[in-house]
Amino acid sequence: MTVTAGPQDSAACPIAHPLDQDADGVNRPGLYKNERYHEIRETGTGVTEVIRVGGTRAKLVTRYDDVMQVLRDQQSFSRERALDVDDVELEGTLLGLDLDDHAAVRKVVRDRFTRQAVEGIRGRVEARAAAQLAVMTGRGEPADLIEAFALPFALDVIGDILGLPPEDRAQFRRWGEAFLASSALSRQEAAASEQAMAGYLVGLIERRRREPTGDLLSQIAADGTHLPFDRLIKLPIALLVGGWETTESSIGTYVQVLLTHPYGGYATAYRYLTDHPEAIPGAVSELERIFSTAAADDMPRRVVQDVVLPSGAALVAGDVVIPSHDAANHDPRVFPDPHRIDFGRTPNRHLAFGYGAHHCIGRHLGHMEVVTAITLLTRELPELRLVVPVEEIPRRSGHAIRGPIELPVAWS
Repeated sequence: MTVTAGPQDSAACPIAHPLDQDADGVNRPGLYKNERYHEIRETGTGVTEVIRVGGTRAKLVTRYDDVMQVLRDQQSFSRERALDVDDVELEGTLLGLDLDDHAAVRKVVRDRFTRQAVEGIRGRVEARAAAQLAVMTGRGEPADLIEAFALPFALDVIGDILGLPPEDRAQFRRWGEAFLASSALSRQEAAASEQAMAGYLVGLIERRRREPTGDLLSQIAADGTHLPFDRLIKLPIALLVGGWETTESSIGTYVQVLLTHPYGGYATAYRYLTDHPEAIPGAVSELERIFSTAAADDMPRRVVQDVVLPSGAALVAGDVVIPSHDAANHDPRVFPDPHRIDFGRTPNRHLAFGYGAHHCIGRHLGHMEVVTAITLLTRELPELRLVVPVEEIPRRSGHAIRGPIELPVAWS
């Protein structure tokens, strides 16, 4: 892959951020992150200056140990103080709070997303996946795997957990799409979608407070009374939008990868997994590492106090810092031969779900949903294949979550 600027160029002139997703130049467009991430990581300290839309200068951090420190150390790196440079409005959400304020919101729902709690609903998740696959196959082929399977499956799982009425989920999908379209819509348009969601949830939470039904919205209504009202309302919005979009896009992206990459002597990794179902959990972890569907970089932090990162890079109070989980997930200091797909990679301490206090609260649920989907697909549809050339698969741009917009497939 051709790189348009060398290390000295990167150091001398700030790079426009966000860096666009790149293609490998052959037949897998959009799956791989811009090659410059790897160039930056292996140059100097792996920290370089970027300039964001709107003119804000920031430090892009790319090495694993450095990214870990930025994500872990809330005393030195504040999300809340960087809200002014965010692409979308996140004030009062889990993604826009620090320290005690963040912990107070997270505490209301964290027991529903532990590994043990998620394991307890595995049967319900598997039943949802099987039912949706039956709908897809019953309609005949070809089908769009996103619209016919991944999206309704993911939306129903988080909708069931929250207790969102089934008849209202399509509307929430439309609101959520607008809310996450970070560059395709104005801040005003995104805010309007958030306000519409909030207005609906105010009524729903009030009903749950009067008549609890045992779902997560009832828990939020009962246990979140100590929270400021805007934080209470924004909590289920974050859970719903993040809980379906990331899972939907991950299923689509990973199936595309599996159908187009050879593995283990097989023509495709998908075919390998049909014969080795025990490898699926490790395969999903490796796909999360290499092909994470969140935008390549985590949300910006502002440096609160002068700090020196493990790489030796010195940051001063007031700096805006952008940790890149995708660059870190390819750091050869932690992941030997990082560009090679290895379903048996152990350990695999990737950062696709973040790290520290702000790690994705739904990481266990999302991982289990994707494992469930790929296990079901490889078992029930072993002949699954794309029905269009891979370069014709449209992918999202200007969106907080990346992935295929549609994935046309057949299976007989």
